[in-house]
Amino acid sequence: MSAKETSIAVIAAFGLLTISLLGPNRGFAHCDGLDGPVVQAAQQALETKNVNLVLIWVAKADEPEISEAFRKTVATRSLNRQARELADMYFFETLVRIHRAGEGEPYTGLKPAGRELGPAIPTADKALKSRKLEPLLKLLTEEMHESVRKKFENVLAKKDYQANDVEAGREYVEAYVLLLEQVERLHEATKSPARGHSEKNRKAEMDKEEKH
Repeated sequence: MSAKETSIAVIAAFGLLTISLLGPNRGFAHCDGLDGPVVQAAQQALETKNVNLVLIWVAKADEPEISEAFRKTVATRSLNRQARELADMYFFETLVRIHRAGEGEPYTGLKPAGRELGPAIPTADKALKSRKLEPLLKLLTEEMHESVRKKFENVLAKKDYQANDVEAGREYVEAYVLLLEQVERLHEATKSPARGHSEKNRKAEMDKEEKH
């Protein structure tokens, strides 16, 4: 793959991944899972007794609350196995709740491990662990190309309708609009940050610009 092709693929992949994250809360639910990155960080922090491993998941203003919850958890989990399990769950829930609030998302409880997240999020996590981008690009670009191709072919199939066939004309217009909407969403997604922390940062930048 040439440098130009890689650049195009990265843009396309980012666009489709952004759209997948803006879908039915699938990407954000990833942080709610018992096998998600937030709880994994919490487990590592408790095992090593290093609260800094979880502070990266919350805003600076929330550090005192998380640090206090961490202190209580470490003290309680040393009592016995049952206390350890209860204390750990308390800390997981506290951390995820505050993390979600920082993203502007509601906390609806911890989700079980192994639930269906679709292909994009797990593939992205695996790509990061392996430090190999190609599998993620391949997945996203193929899905994007296939989706656009189907809509494009549907428009072409309906384009040559009879001038007096109003219903056929409406079917063409509907297909045409759906194609353009998807193309526009993909294009806009390459320029817009995903929701969550990126959205907060973008709003802060806009507020700063308005003050000047």
